[in-house]
Amino acid sequence: MKKKNFIRKTISFTLAAACMVFTFTGCGDKKEDGTLTFTNVSYDPTREFYAAYNELFAEHYKEETGKEIELVQSHGGSGSQARSVIEGNDADVVTLALAHDITAIEEAGLIEEGWIDEFDKNSSPYTSTIVFLVHSGNEKGINDWDDLTKEGVEIITPDPKSSGGACWNFLAAWQYAKEKFGGDETQMKDFVAQIYDNVLVMDSGARGATTTFVENGQGDVLIAWENEALLTLEEYPGEYELVTPSISILAEPSVAIVDENADKNGTQEIAKDYLEYLYTEDAQRLAGENFYRPSDETILNEFADTFDLSVNLCTIDDFGGWDQAYQDFFADDAIFDEIYSK
Repeated sequence: MKKKNFIRKTISFTLAAACMVFTFTGCGDKKEDGTLTFTNVSYDPTREFYAAYNELFAEHYKEETGKEIELVQSHGGSGSQARSVIEGNDADVVTLALAHDITAIEEAGLIEEGWIDEFDKNSSPYTSTIVFLVHSGNEKGINDWDDLTKEGVEIITPDPKSSGGACWNFLAAWQYAKEKFGGDETQMKDFVAQIYDNVLVMDSGARGATTTFVENGQGDVLIAWENEALLTLEEYPGEYELVTPSISILAEPSVAIVDENADKNGTQEIAKDYLEYLYTEDAQRLAGENFYRPSDETILNEFADTFDLSVNLCTIDDFGGWDQAYQDFFADDAIFDEIYSK
């Protein structure tokens, strides 16, 4: 793989670390007025959704208990956020981009076994998928994964080593290659390597990649979460277009209580309420309004004009589940490292 145009950026992780300084000081503490602080450590693109959800939940909590609650958010690349919790970030709950990141926290002894079955839909209250965001007019004619291998196409995508969204991006491309080449792994690796050979900037998180593409004006195409792409279309009307590839993946962000911290902070009950409330009708509609696909099928269908519900989506089960997928693709010296080192 040619390296001269390939830049790995760590800005998102630096910003996340800055947020954590604030986060560490408040989790589970009561202020003099009795207000409890409670921290949700999440991944990059959920900032707007959880800002709105926290207001909704705070109202619910006050109605139920008569008490105030201060909800603190921390955001960064999903893998970086998981490591921060393992290293001491006093999160009460985590709402991360993929199950493997939460499993890593479980393996560190901070989350109890069986967390994925604690909440409905494999503890995934909303989903997304992977799409392309291009400049208005789509001058490079980017319509599917094949077009990302063309000479002269400059791609922005985050780094699978730190970003959960980037892992979903990679797997969606791999599934396309698998169907295109009938499972011939040599051709599949060559195809995906061509895509990554065209990557101009690799940020540490999905929001950083969006900033690189949208605000810094770099690249011809952003491989993005659907919710990030739709948010960009809303914020920059007429400047960008969303392209849905012929094959993508059902991306399932996961949520869990960080049991050791919640037990210590006395927030176990609140943490369960906070995550369960994500499945209520009000919260599900709020997710849809923030361009996440509600896990409630009835409410999802209310947003049929927002989402392409006919797209061909593979799932993580097609890769043997997240533990197997991580081992095969993203662990040290696995397929991503092999492709990246070419």
